[in-house]
Amino acid sequence: MATQLSFHEYRMQVGRGGPRKGAGRKRSGRRCDPKRAREKFDRLTAVHVTLRVSDEVRSLRSRAFIAEIQTSFLALKERVDFRLLHYSFQSDHVHLIVEAENHEALGRGMKAVSSRIARAAHRGFEISGKVLRGPYHAHLLRSAAEAHRAIAYVLLNIRKHWSQQHRQAPRVKIDEASSARWFEGFSQKLPAQRAGECEVSRPRSWLLSKGWRRYGPIDPALIPGAV
Repeated sequence: MATQLSFHEYRMQVGRGGPRKGAGRKRSGRRCDPKRAREKFDRLTAVHVTLRVSDEVRSLRSRAFIAEIQTSFLALKERVDFRLLHYSFQSDHVHLIVEAENHEALGRGMKAVSSRIARAAHRGFEISGKVLRGPYHAHLLRSAAEAHRAIAYVLLNIRKHWSQQHRQAPRVKIDEASSARWFEGFSQKLPAQRAGECEVSRPRSWLLSKGWRRYGPIDPALIPGAV
């Protein structure tokens, strides 16, 4: 009398059924959930924040959106536990450098930033629905060298993307989709339109007010990330 095979034994013989190598949802490429990995802190800290935008949203570098968000950002200057210091908008993501008194203040401040970005996109693009994709990623800045690199990376981020796309260095100029026009730490003076009230705050931390300057002024011709 033949012995009835179990499902596992049958699968091992014929190679069908059950879990297979490579089956299932593919990994996203992220090492971990950025929200779950977010580091806690309880003192004034400088943070490099990245936000990503839904695929349905058009480029955040449009003039209509930038005009809306610059006006909206002015209200953030009233906050005492959270400060927006630098920013740049790329087509599908946002880079910010902020200061927060603790991790809870960072969360509240980023909620305010996110809601302003969403409302500015709704008005600027005349759309509705979700604007941001997933939680923000926060990287705490610990040293003067790290702060120097972060400021350059944020304010000159468009140069990185432009050079990758066109395979050559872009013209040196102020990025209008950033807060670079208010930055006074470039190694050369660049023409910039500074009409209206400044929408970013002055830093309070030593790292972002004085510490980064140990590594010298930032060259506006720099391409962040280039070897």
